[in-house]
Amino acid sequence: MSDDLYAPSPWEPVADHVARYLSTNGDDGFEFNGAECVILTTLGRKSGKVRRSPLVRVHDGENYLVVASMGGAPKNPTWYLNLAANPEVTIQDRAEIHELLARTLSPEEKAESWPVALAAWPDYAEYQRLTDRDIPLVVCEPR
Repeated sequence: MSDDLYAPSPWEPVADHVARYLSTNGDDGFEFNGAECVILTTLGRKSGKVRRSPLVRVHDGENYLVVASMGGAPKNPTWYLNLAANPEVTIQDRAEIHELLARTLSPEEKAESWPVALAAWPDYAEYQRLTDRDIPLVVCEPR
């Protein structure tokens, strides 16, 4: 995904976090509000623009997991809709860049992996309680 196509988030705190993280390879921005963060890069399903989102770092020892919680909002986050349309994603974990393929876990797989997400960010349990939708848990595996 070309940086020429990058469109920063219209929400300034997110755009600022991403810029700081990328410019320092995570030295500034890896730790955020008590969590470790990674940067997820997706391709906008409508715009075709490169989109970047700071997310809680969830790693099961083998793969990265991303949680489409949006704080328990009633709708899925835009980044989730983007990766559902185009599953080729990139995750930057400090200076390491991983080119991955994303897929939403089945209910059975989610039940197995959900404790890993909760260990990284216990508030995910509250976010699930706040919404009627089943929060998607996505595994990002090597391409």
